[in-house]
Amino acid sequence: MRRTVIRNAMIVSMDAKIGDFHDADLLIDGEKIAEVRPNIGPVDAQEIDGRGMIVIPGFIDTHRHTWQCMLRNAAADWTLAQYFGGVRGVMGELYTPDDMYLANYVGALEALDAGITTLYDWSHNNNTPDHADMAVKGLRDAGLRAVYGYGNANREWFPVSDLPSNFDDVARVRRTHFNGDDGLMTMAFAARGPQFATLDVTEDDFRKARELGLRITLHAGDGLWGLNHPVDQLHSRGLLRDDTTYVHCCTLSDSEFKLIADTGGTASLSAEVELNMGHGNPATLGLLKHGCRPSISIDVCCSVGGDMFAQMRILMAGTRGFLNEEALARHALVDPLPITTRDILDFATVQGARACGLEGRTGSLTPGKQADIVMLDTYALNMFPINNPIGAVVEDAHVGNIDTVFVAGRIMKRHGKLVHADVRGLRGRMERSADALFERAGVPRDGTWLPKPYVRGTDAE
Repeated sequence: MRRTVIRNAMIVSMDAKIGDFHDADLLIDGEKIAEVRPNIGPVDAQEIDGRGMIVIPGFIDTHRHTWQCMLRNAAADWTLAQYFGGVRGVMGELYTPDDMYLANYVGALEALDAGITTLYDWSHNNNTPDHADMAVKGLRDAGLRAVYGYGNANREWFPVSDLPSNFDDVARVRRTHFNGDDGLMTMAFAARGPQFATLDVTEDDFRKARELGLRITLHAGDGLWGLNHPVDQLHSRGLLRDDTTYVHCCTLSDSEFKLIADTGGTASLSAEVELNMGHGNPATLGLLKHGCRPSISIDVCCSVGGDMFAQMRILMAGTRGFLNEEALARHALVDPLPITTRDILDFATVQGARACGLEGRTGSLTPGKQADIVMLDTYALNMFPINNPIGAVVEDAHVGNIDTVFVAGRIMKRHGKLVHADVRGLRGRMERSADALFERAGVPRDGTWLPKPYVRGTDAE
């Protein structure tokens, strides 16, 4: 069994019982963290010099439509309604199973390169069984920890849909690819919910997913579609449980935040997409008011970049900015700030693990947990002097500072490079596939395409 020891590093464990260290060692034994403390002493293990490194838990992205990275930056200037018009109305149905594989493989590698060791793949373009199989294969081949969220076919996502979910295929994927729940990859169900499907269909989805032992996630409270009190609707059918993650939450009411908290639900916030595309302001403070600590996610990678550093900063600035604006209007001071950089790093790690149902395996540098670890090189002009290691991670660091990434004790990135990916070859494959996809769609691939907004299911219809 392989063993690795990281020596003399600054360690941010995100476990209050372990604490943080200015100079300490971390021992990896096989897939798991064995020890975290100063001066572990001689061990029979591969040695990694951690001097000048900040060691943190791997980031956890709790909601990414990874298949859309084939459309990367095509939606950079789109609203949410244009996204529905372009991605759902045009592109989704044109994806081949090979497109699903390549997009998921490249998107998962992008996540790994950015220090995201766990990815919740919100896969909602499963037009055929082959599409689902190839999406799973793309994640598995990339080698990261992943939750595959099975999320219906493209045609079933036009709001407000009364089309039933294909649970024969959900059960097949569960049986074929995820017979257990203890592997590097696990399965969940990405439901449309009452914003995008009827309440009867939603209830059927929730009950059947739970019969298969699948955690559930859904979009709730985003944009014009999120104004219909989706959490209240779920509550009316007795569907709220602690196995559910609510994505966005921007337009939920205070009573809905309380319902989520009281039933043990978790939340995933995608502040950059929310602010850019018109979902609403980040729901951070509304959730925290009732004791629900959110996680962080990237969301539509056809619109925004795929790294956690940007998402942490935007969520923090958006949350603080909202409160500061209110205080200015009252001629008041904000003291102290409502969230700290440690809070934000907690959202990106510990709370991400909770939202994925993986808090016993990952999210902190706790002995006994899986060794999902990121090492950040501070010998860079944007990083030193290190006056506050957590502040450096959240406010200063970027993907270029990531030296090493471990997933379950296996080195996936070393000295700033992925160790098992032909990135140049992948670019050629992606360019050819994107050319073919846009040609099938009959739309330009130069940023000038602005789809017609899709507003069915809203008051703007």
